[in-house]
Order: sequence, then structure tokens, then C-alpha cells
Amino acid sequence: MCPSLPASRNHIRQTANRISDLAQASRSMPLQIVHHPDYDAGFAVNHRFPMSKYPLLMEALRMRGLAVPEALSMPEPAPAARLKLAHAADYVDQVIACQVPEKIEREIGFPIGPRVSLRAQLATAGTVLAARLALEHGIACNAAGGSHHARRAQGAGFCTFNDVAVASLALLAEGAIENVLVVDLDVHQGDGTADILKDEPRAFTFSMHGERNYPVRKIASDLDIALPDGTGDDAYLERLAAVLPELSGQRHWDIVFYNAGVDVHAEDRLGRLALSDDGLGAREDMVIGHFRKQGVPLCGVIGGGYSTDVPALAARHAILFEVASLYA
Repeated sequence: MCPSLPASRNHIRQTANRISDLAQASRSMPLQIVHHPDYDAGFAVNHRFPMSKYPLLMEALRMRGLAVPEALSMPEPAPAARLKLAHAADYVDQVIACQVPEKIEREIGFPIGPRVSLRAQLATAGTVLAARLALEHGIACNAAGGSHHARRAQGAGFCTFNDVAVASLALLAEGAIENVLVVDLDVHQGDGTADILKDEPRAFTFSMHGERNYPVRKIASDLDIALPDGTGDDAYLERLAAVLPELSGQRHWDIVFYNAGVDVHAEDRLGRLALSDDGLGAREDMVIGHFRKQGVPLCGVIGGGYSTDVPALAARHAILFEVASLYA
């Protein structure tokens, strides 16, 4: 049953109150967080991709008491062999050598120089590491990741390597998991993840996104829900609450990768949807609570978010970690 709209609003209020209480409480079990200073590739402040959100996110997490040293981990760059589980070998070699053809660089949205190449390798490894920590601790988050437009043959849409697809295939190849669910709530459809995992029967991809947003030509996920422009908190949460039991009914999941893109926010300049900060908190609580109450490990990645007010954007991304810490 879908919750009534008043019930959705009540969920929003309850989540906001729990986050507020958490800010005043001591934490016996800190949230496992993966980060690296080189997640920031040093773009100009006026670039369309707000690269400075990564250090600002870590600053926000430290201010909230969430980034505690004993629960912080830093990845090493992903090895080429692991990246080639999800991507064409020639493309991986091009990125590592910083020799990506200009046509592909234009589709990605920026040149692939040494700092961008390193960042892509680190962010991908960060999601692999966060997934391993989630299997051990129940929940963990990468302070980057969610590069869901990178397809098997190449990158696109500000995404160089598809970290969630790489992590999924790496864990499957190792036998660490048998079934993986991707829950992608970035405002843009997860075309690259759908492309890479379409022939992997042990993986199920779900994307709920803006109907009229990028990419123009979408690649079908196992389940897609397209939302009209202007969708706000109540309608969004109602639709999400209805689909979560359906996802759990597919099979037993060994891990969930959750792309918590904040570009669904009303003030996001690329989003077209209309969620509030409290709506984001309720969304995170609905997803994380649903799977953690079933005992399913969850790995969170931050996904997209685009704003000229980058500190405000970092604060929106921090909501994922605030809510995830409730379940650590």
C-alpha cells in the first residue's frame, strides 16, 4: 500500500527529528566512510561540474561529528584489470594513459588529464572498498561515486568510470555476493549502469528519475520509473514507498548499492524536480531503513548534485551520511 500524503509528510517530520536528535547524541558505532583528498580534481570554480563539493562534503561531515578517524578509509587507485570487468579494455587503457579521444572527452564533459584519471580510479576503488565495508559492517558510504552514465565502451555525462558497475562485477567475480541490487535515485536515468549490467542475471538495476532529463536516449534498466517535472516530496515518497517492497520481492539481495543523487532537489540547476532538504532526509531513511531492517548490507554513493552554492550542495550530500549513521 502506498502511504497517504499526510503519512509521507509525517515520515519527513520524523526523519528530520531523528537527524536533529542524532546531532546531539554520542555515537557508539560510527558510520564507515570512504574518502580521498584526490576525489577533488581541482576544476575551476565556474565549471559546470562542482568539483569542490568533495572537500566541502568532508568538512561538513567533520562538523557533524560523522567523519571520525577510526571509521575513515582511503582507497588505492583501482587496478586496470578490475576496471576492465565493466569497461572496454581499450577505453580503460586510454583513461589511465590520459589519451582519451577528444570526441569521448566532449561526451564526458571535461578533458581526461592526470588528475581526472587518478580521481576516476580512486572514486571507483572507493565504491569497491565501501561495498566491502558494507558487507562487514552492514552499511558504509563512499564520499564520491554514483558515476552512472559511464557505459561499457566509454564515459559520458561527467562520468569516467562506472564505480557501482565495477564494484558489483568485482564482488560477483570474487564470489563475495550472489545477487546485487542497484537503487539509483539520481535525477538522471542510470543508462550506463543499465548498459553494463544488462547481461548479468545476478544484478538488478532500478532507476527512478526525471522523465524529461538527461540522457535523451535512455538505456532500459530492469525497472525504470520516470517522474514528471516538478515532482515534490509527497508524490516522490509515495511512489518510492510503493516500489521498495517490489524490489525486495524480486529475490534475496546480498548487497544494495544506493545512488543518493541530490539533483532531485528543488534548487538544483539541472534537476527539474522539487524535493526539499527534509524530503531528501525522508527519502534516505525510507531506502536505507527498508533494506537494513531486512538485514541487507547497503553501500551508499553520493551521485549527482549541481549548484553554484557549493557549500549548500555539500550539505545536501551530507544528509545521506547523517541518515546512514542512524543505521550504523
